[in-house]
Amino acid sequence: MRKYVTLILLGLLCVTNAYAQPKFIKTIAPKFVRKMLFEKDSSRSASFFLLPVISSAPETGLELGASTLYSFYTDTSKVTRVSNVFAYGTFTTEGQQRVSVSSSYWTAQNRYHYTGLISYVNFPFNFYGIGNNTEKSSEQRISEKRLRINFSGEKRLGNWYLGYVAGGYNFTYRIDNTGKPFEAQLTSYDRNGGAGIFAGPNITFDNRNNNTYTTKGMVVNAYLNVMHGLFADNNYKGSFFNIEYAQFFSLSKRFIVGLNIQEQSLLGNQTPFYLLPELGNDEMMRGYYNGRYRDKNLLAGQTELRYRISDRIGIAAFAGTGTVFRNKLDLKQFKPNYGGGLRYFFDTEKGLTMRIDYGVGQQAAGEKRQQGFYMSLGEAF
Repeated sequence: MRKYVTLILLGLLCVTNAYAQPKFIKTIAPKFVRKMLFEKDSSRSASFFLLPVISSAPETGLELGASTLYSFYTDTSKVTRVSNVFAYGTFTTEGQQRVSVSSSYWTAQNRYHYTGLISYVNFPFNFYGIGNNTEKSSEQRISEKRLRINFSGEKRLGNWYLGYVAGGYNFTYRIDNTGKPFEAQLTSYDRNGGAGIFAGPNITFDNRNNNTYTTKGMVVNAYLNVMHGLFADNNYKGSFFNIEYAQFFSLSKRFIVGLNIQEQSLLGNQTPFYLLPELGNDEMMRGYYNGRYRDKNLLAGQTELRYRISDRIGIAAFAGTGTVFRNKLDLKQFKPNYGGGLRYFFDTEKGLTMRIDYGVGQQAAGEKRQQGFYMSLGEAF
């Protein structure tokens, strides 16, 4: 299991500071650390947060890096939402890398909203096959090189935003012939990966009171990526549809409940395994390894209770269920998840959080119960 020692220590430091704030910590900490963790700012000025990453695993060796979040407003209006630039980069002693830069940009008065993502991953992952009932015994470590580029733009029309999505991808894999059952599920045209471009419409309804730590309101987003393969050896044609709903209710000044439902579908006759919806990540179905279950369709939902103990500290509890399926939805195939976590508000004015979650999933026959530990910047939804 990957061990995030530095992240845990940072989380404990944040909790200690929130309740005691000993003077010696503020005295010995560098100025940018004091500003990042301890000081409050109500001037709507830009802020910066840095989170070191240290982990280890047998297949990667020691992994070192950092994630950073730069947040800002594009004007001084109280209506304008928080924009941000998020960057993540790590490297390992075995020569693997993960690099990602993403941004969410709101223009003055939220008239336009733009997002962008560029990411490159050269990292192994565990593949189990396709379907909702894959087995741990089918696990095979696969080498992956993945490049993704994604952009979107929306224009505001009241509480609606209409726009587009566009981008491209390039996946490269090395899958050895080991006799695993899932090898029969892979076709010759997708076994080694592929490249493609996509574009399509994007529509959003959004009346949330803010886009960081929402306490009331609703957001519904839907987009369709119409995809086409690139190069002579890739004639893939298909589409990827995603729709997600989230709504928040204030039970009291500090107690919030959120609901979240997501559906994804890979449309078309061809179904490359690397484009299939995947169950489990740090936002939805926490507790499941990302990609343990994948298929043409995904349906999942969750509810989360959030309690803000103080300006700096919050806690959360969540529970959900989800499934992937080929053609027909079977209610008996839904898998459970539940868990809880800690929140540290490193920017109280913007509602920006550092999130530590522990999620638990199902226990399949003959296997250990599935579980996951997550450290992220920002809320799950």
